[in-house]
Amino acid sequence: MRRPVITARAAATFEPVGRSVATARAFVRDTLQGWGHGDIIDDAVVLTSELVTNAVVHAGTAADVLCLRTDTGVRIEVADRYPEREVPVQSSGQALAHPDREGGRGLLLCGALATRWGVEYTSSQKHVWFQLDLPERPAGTRTAGPALPVDSLPVAEHRVRVAVVQIDRGGCISSWNEDAQDLFAYAPEQVIGKPLTDFAAWPHTPGTGTGIAEALQLSRWEGSYGIRGADGRVVPVYASHLRVRDADGEPSTVCLLVRDHERAVLQSPPRTPSSDSAGQQSEGRGPADPFEVFIGSPAPDDLDGLLQRTVERARDMLDGDAAYLLLATDDETELEVRASTGLPSARQRFARVPVEAGSGRYGSARMPAVHEDLTAVQGAVPLLSGTGMRSVVTVPLKVEGRLTGSLGVAAEAPGRYTNEEALRLQFAADRIALAVERARLTELERLRRGSLSFLVEASDLLAGTLDRNQTLALMAQMTVPTLATWCAVYTVADQASEPELSFVLHEDEDRIDGLKTLLQKVPPPEPVPTPGARVWSAPGDAAHDAALRTSLRSLGLGASARPSSGPGATLATASAVGGETVVLPLVARNRVIGMLTLGKPTEEHFRQEILELAEDLSRRAALALDNARLYSERTAISQSLQRSLLPPELPDVPGVEVEVIYRAAGEGNEVGGDFYDLFPIRDGAYGFAIGDVCGTGPEAAAVTGLARHALRLLAREGFGGPAVLERLNAAILDEGARSRFLTLLYGELWPQRDGSAVLKVVCAGHPLPLRLRQDGTVEPAAEPQPLLGVMEDLELYAQTVTLDPGDVLLCVTDGVTERREGSRMLGDDGLADVLTTCTGLTAGAVAARILRAVERFAAEPASDDMAILAMRVPEAVHEGLAP
Repeated sequence: MRRPVITARAAATFEPVGRSVATARAFVRDTLQGWGHGDIIDDAVVLTSELVTNAVVHAGTAADVLCLRTDTGVRIEVADRYPEREVPVQSSGQALAHPDREGGRGLLLCGALATRWGVEYTSSQKHVWFQLDLPERPAGTRTAGPALPVDSLPVAEHRVRVAVVQIDRGGCISSWNEDAQDLFAYAPEQVIGKPLTDFAAWPHTPGTGTGIAEALQLSRWEGSYGIRGADGRVVPVYASHLRVRDADGEPSTVCLLVRDHERAVLQSPPRTPSSDSAGQQSEGRGPADPFEVFIGSPAPDDLDGLLQRTVERARDMLDGDAAYLLLATDDETELEVRASTGLPSARQRFARVPVEAGSGRYGSARMPAVHEDLTAVQGAVPLLSGTGMRSVVTVPLKVEGRLTGSLGVAAEAPGRYTNEEALRLQFAADRIALAVERARLTELERLRRGSLSFLVEASDLLAGTLDRNQTLALMAQMTVPTLATWCAVYTVADQASEPELSFVLHEDEDRIDGLKTLLQKVPPPEPVPTPGARVWSAPGDAAHDAALRTSLRSLGLGASARPSSGPGATLATASAVGGETVVLPLVARNRVIGMLTLGKPTEEHFRQEILELAEDLSRRAALALDNARLYSERTAISQSLQRSLLPPELPDVPGVEVEVIYRAAGEGNEVGGDFYDLFPIRDGAYGFAIGDVCGTGPEAAAVTGLARHALRLLAREGFGGPAVLERLNAAILDEGARSRFLTLLYGELWPQRDGSAVLKVVCAGHPLPLRLRQDGTVEPAAEPQPLLGVMEDLELYAQTVTLDPGDVLLCVTDGVTERREGSRMLGDDGLADVLTTCTGLTAGAVAARILRAVERFAAEPASDDMAILAMRVPEAVHEGLAP
């Protein structure tokens, strides 16, 4: 017996959940349709459904489905992970169960429907397989429609253009034929290599339904969407996608596209049950479900797919030119467009119309209505204005007496519909209303969960920064592209200031500059504190005017001045802001501090759930932006105060090199902590100080300012070092509860004519200064004495130190010696070891090496302020110095 030759293969794994059964049915149906085996689809889907149900529902394991196409038929294998489960077979001697019983029914169906079937066991899996042979049929048409009068044939252009676009594994365009160039005005070199998503206007709500990326992965897909042409307008198309692979096994998707009104060229004929199957239903399974008769089986499991199929079936049922479906808002005062066919869907999607558009039953969506000629009553159906539709029939969707939506079918010819068509459409609407409401509630719950997660993440991101510019950037990045196509943030400094454009972002980076230029020319929106989103038409109007002027200039019909940008750039900007634009106020602490502007591209609208989410985000963003402003002001004040507590500049000391490095710990350089000073006392004498006040903040800053200014004043009055510190100690204690103890190293410096320098120092509780000699030895240059701000009666004394040429005196605060890495501390000995390596270096090099050693000692940022003061007497002898 000849072994069948496998010509194609498709496989998928389904999780052990109930919805996997429907997904498996769709997988097998799409696979066989892609292979062109429509004759055996129904039997294959029924058998697959039963076997997958046994695996994921009854066995509770994942199911592996493998489809094999051979030269004689199709073999489908379903494997589960329970090989020990018993399989009922007719030869076992056991009585067969009733056909309606769940267990084992799939195998009974295999015996009844399949050409061959069997069960195979492995150590880890059980395989149930069946084979369906292809029916023998003579060469000829697979399906055919009846002969129709010429007037009843579909209307098409004089020449039907079928765009053939091939998409590679990564979703990028790899082939673009001549008809595609004619339909969308793009040359092949403009689109090849770019993602199809850059050009597709997909009728899809983020977070729900099937997106274009998912549709391109299916084995076969048909449906409507739009392609943005080179002029920025959306061309509604009907598409047929087929997933193929080349000889090397590389997958790609071939997309056939025609204008939407020419869909009959590509649209697959509807599957109608045969008389035999209808008879079997009437005998064994009962009457068909009216919902499945209208929608088809399997029904889409997402809201967008269900609504789109509903409008397409409604249009086909009444032989209309267009159809649309609207869903009611929670308060039932407005209807929102959620699906349409034959209409410019990109412009109408999420647009809102009132439930009660006028007086009487014909102005209300709560009752069926037939309009024989829309031109007789202008505005009777606002949704169809300017679409060319003349007659329309609309019916409500109701669940338990509550209005949940409206379904309409329209035609370009007047008088097409009567009450009979309204009754037929109402019957269909009654069949689908409950399913639509369930899908809507499921989508709403999914959106609410997604919105909650989005807001939590947004709050965390906004709380993670106190930088104003970063907050503005986060606001824009969180809205684009999740909530809008583009975003602009205006800020208001105070009530007397005009709003300022602070940040602009577009999902296409190439359009940011053009959008920013446009918004800078448009007067900013008025800062109104009223909550909620309000429509702002100025950017769209300005963009369209600019595009019109640019087009006229390019044609030589406008002013003689050259346009500032080419027609393509201007049209692209007009397309970017041509949809709905809304403004949300940023209100914090009862004051408008800015506006958040969100926009959609040409002829697109925001849905209410997105606007509500944006309003929640704007409240959080406003508070974060105001906190960033307050923090920036506080930081500026803090830094200004700290700068005032440090000397503006160091004087030049003849014959002595002096270098100071100061590093304040804490974000924003907190006020207080360490300080230093170097100042002339009198001719030839200089005072220097380095100290550390206990604590930080305003109280520490007050003691810092008191100490620095008191030192200068007392030293210039002629007091010696001990007397200066004793009087400073009394002044600190006079502060009472506001006082802080202070460690201070104070000294006086006299450069000498022989090139040395004489110092008199007092070390009041401060880390001891270290002296580095030319031979590399390091020793303390003073003895410790009591710190200031603790005891009233201090007896301090000065110690004289002579620095010879080449010697270095190093003074630091405890932020240097107490640098820690775990349980290790740099300490006085560690500092002395580093200083030993600084022989022959300048004062600046010594200070830099000490700082580098401190920073390398620990990986964590410093938690304490650091001040380093290095003084060095050069080797060269200076003449003419004061004695």
